[in-house]
Amino acid sequence: MPAPPTVAIVDYGSGNLRSAAKAFERAAREAGRAVTVEVTGEPERVRRAERVVLPGVGAFGDCRAGLAALPGMTATLEEVAIGAGRPFLGICVGMQLMASVGREHGDHPGFGWIPGEVTALSPADPMLKVPHMGWNDLTVLDAGHPVLAGLADGADVYFVHSYRMVPADPAHILATADYGGPVPAVVGRDNLIGTQFHPEKSQAAGLRLISNFLEWRP
Repeated sequence: MPAPPTVAIVDYGSGNLRSAAKAFERAAREAGRAVTVEVTGEPERVRRAERVVLPGVGAFGDCRAGLAALPGMTATLEEVAIGAGRPFLGICVGMQLMASVGREHGDHPGFGWIPGEVTALSPADPMLKVPHMGWNDLTVLDAGHPVLAGLADGADVYFVHSYRMVPADPAHILATADYGGPVPAVVGRDNLIGTQFHPEKSQAAGLRLISNFLEWRP
């Protein structure tokens, strides 16, 4: 019998790795899907995975430097996500790294996979605090996207961030949240998808999105 497919959660010193792994394991178990969830900082293991998850917590530049400190990892992510077209999920700063540039504490190059920039949150309502921390409702713009299946408008998800990703092409924004104006909450194109919120902390809605990602065949 062949080994179950592997989901690689990239460990580069930034992210809620334990809670993310547990959420993916639970989503797979509840869907009756045999999946091996592997937290790894080894490029070769990422290269062998069926699908890849890049978490991220902290400043854009620090996360970029953390990836660069793992020899071969940035090139492997490019090979797997862009070259091989495998399903790729970025979470929080892991999503933001897909942009062209992050403007947190100076300008830092992103992957450039989804053209755009990462800029500071600036809610129109001065009573809204930054960082944006806590639960917020989703507005789904692309209800036909397989990873968003079953996530209705108003689904509650959990955010912790001070910066937002602004894609150059609005068509790459798949869902938003209102925080003194619309904030991109899910972005994607082709085999790439990213969430500004933390699906591993978003209870039912997050588990549904993770389960959808595990089934996704872009």
